[in-house]
Amino acid sequence: MSFGPSEGALDVSRYELELDYRVAGNRLDARARVHGTARRHLDRFSLDLAGLRVSRVLLDGRRPERWTHRGGQLTIRPGGVLAPGAPVVVVVHYTGNPRPIRGPWGEVGWEELTDGVIVAGQPDGAPSWFPCQDHPADKASFGIVVTTDAGYEVVCNGVLVSRTARSSRVRWEFDQPEPTAPYLATVQIGRYRRWTSATAPVRQEAVVPARLRAEFDHDFARQPQMIEVFEGLFGPYPFREYTVVVTDDDLEIPLEAHGLSVFGANHVDGHRGTERLVAHELAHQWFGNSVTASSWRDIWLHEGFACYAEWLWSHASGGRTADEQARTAFTRLGGLPQDLVVGDPGPDLMFDDRLYKRGALTLHALRRTVGDDAFFDTLRAWTAQFRHGSVSTAQFVSLASGIAGRPLDELFDAWLYAAPLPTMPAAVTA
Repeated sequence: MSFGPSEGALDVSRYELELDYRVAGNRLDARARVHGTARRHLDRFSLDLAGLRVSRVLLDGRRPERWTHRGGQLTIRPGGVLAPGAPVVVVVHYTGNPRPIRGPWGEVGWEELTDGVIVAGQPDGAPSWFPCQDHPADKASFGIVVTTDAGYEVVCNGVLVSRTARSSRVRWEFDQPEPTAPYLATVQIGRYRRWTSATAPVRQEAVVPARLRAEFDHDFARQPQMIEVFEGLFGPYPFREYTVVVTDDDLEIPLEAHGLSVFGANHVDGHRGTERLVAHELAHQWFGNSVTASSWRDIWLHEGFACYAEWLWSHASGGRTADEQARTAFTRLGGLPQDLVVGDPGPDLMFDDRLYKRGALTLHALRRTVGDDAFFDTLRAWTAQFRHGSVSTAQFVSLASGIAGRPLDELFDAWLYAAPLPTMPAAVTA
């Protein structure tokens, strides 16, 4: 897994996936159409695909000179050299029993539930179900068609374009036009009930087991207010709608995908016991899904921001203020090992809770340094300027410095690139 800039040979613009899936037996028969252009002179290029069997490959409608599939890499030789900017359409037919990819972060990707499917792709699980350039900076639009057994609800990224029942099978078609990182593409299948939970500030869909309807309605009742608060602080919600899926199984943690979030049954208790996680996953629609780190080393741009959004929602909803939350987090981190560099944590520590909390503290330190007006102007400019784009920490530092009217490199260097916990700066006075 690369922590650096995208090294993909293709600039992929769109994935069109046709998936025929049978829940009983976990059987997938699929075709992927990958649209892109060559980034440089190419006599070969590769796509990531793991655990499935490729039966046929076409390049621009014809058989390529040669293709091989081994070690999770589908390598294609066109039989000549593609010039930079040359358009490419790759069609891959593949089949098998999809399963998660095992790695340092456990098992990620396509996974069977007790009765259905969850796809949790972060950070490297996308190749468990479709051929792709699995890098967060390689964003593309998606069209996903899923045909599966009747009686199941299907959720994918984007808007449901059509639903067609054919005997014991149902065909679901979704379109996601905004650029999407492969790890944020998803398929959710289960015996759920779907309804519109709210229509403002944006359309909100709920896809939930019938037995959890009452608990969901209570626990997510403040989600429209949450979106309204976040739109005021971060700028307009970046997509056309927002969907929440609750699986009938328990999950270790909730997870975000492009335009939707997935929670386990254990996260819905009827007492708003995990409302901070509702805020966290929602905030990822701005920070992580629309504005996406171009390298995993900058994951604090996702998780630190989403954690800080938890604190902002706490304050807005009558709970502890962001400053109170920051003080608690600062004290706790002070008693933990000081061996984490937030701005480049490495694969082993990229999901460490200390990164989440210290990332949030970095934002609080910025807020105390520049004041509320400049701080929230920075967040809104960040989501507007880089909407649906890929970003780096250096770009955030540059933007924040420009809005503050002075260099902030020293502040960010201390919080992001030095392991010892810095002193929290005094709050700026008006």
